[in-house]
Amino acid sequence: MSQTTFLVTGWSLHLPGVAVGATLAEQIDQPRGDWAWQAAPEPEQASQVLGRKGLLAKEPATRLALCAVHQALGLAPGRRPDRELSVDTAVVVASNLGNVAAVARVAQTVAKEGGGRVSVLDAPNVSSNVIASSVALWFGFGGPNLLVCSGRSAGMDALVTAGLLLRAGRARRVVLVGAEPDDEIATGLFDHGTSPVPLRRGAACLVLERHRSADAEAAVVLDLVREQRWPHPPRLVVGRRGVVLARQWGEFDGAHDIVAVATAVHLVADEGHQTVGVVGDRDRGALVSVASVRRS
Repeated sequence: MSQTTFLVTGWSLHLPGVAVGATLAEQIDQPRGDWAWQAAPEPEQASQVLGRKGLLAKEPATRLALCAVHQALGLAPGRRPDRELSVDTAVVVASNLGNVAAVARVAQTVAKEGGGRVSVLDAPNVSSNVIASSVALWFGFGGPNLLVCSGRSAGMDALVTAGLLLRAGRARRVVLVGAEPDDEIATGLFDHGTSPVPLRRGAACLVLERHRSADAEAAVVLDLVREQRWPHPPRLVVGRRGVVLARQWGEFDGAHDIVAVATAVHLVADEGHQTVGVVGDRDRGALVSVASVRRS
């Protein structure tokens, strides 16, 4: 067992079609924060968050990821990010199915019509790292950018990777994103055999920095208590109450763990809960603990 502590300086959930507030009101407590009651735009309406320029040919998962990062950075709707390069900001994305529709589309075109018929707009989307590189280019993050595609554990593996980048000094902050689509190709590849709930589209984002005792007077701190053997799906625990988000919202596949942790951060940062745990089962104990910390 090991423990890594992060300072969380930004967070967001972007889950189109998910009634976040209603779920939390029923399962945990009545949400006070506006974030819980705002409907997230669909990928086709991403311009409502990001503005109209630059979205042509962006895949749905990429649009969802960009929306989640935009909101986690606290940018106003439609406001373009500052283009000044942030060389000490890394991007880590968890996604198993993010660009499979583009890969299938290009493969079918090559098979039927030859490589010369592949659209120049489609070709970049075939890259396995397209979501992470798109986030880095859009927001001007010049540190390492990479995609974690390791199955159901992708979100946890991405969180561990973020810790490695921070501890090694490769970045001052890490923008951690989980994003999945639910198009026909992605849904067909999703393993229903190990999940009784459907695949859902959505994204979540956490902006992480190394925790130092001299940081802000009031802070949200994330402790990564266990880095291996995560049970799936995780359960949120608030006091004596708990909720398995997969049963309420559906399955976000590789992004699911980040959705769960981002929800825990929201409950602490926006709803006033002192501590929220992300757990596997009663015997294994906490996997991640999110807490509000104040300097005395």
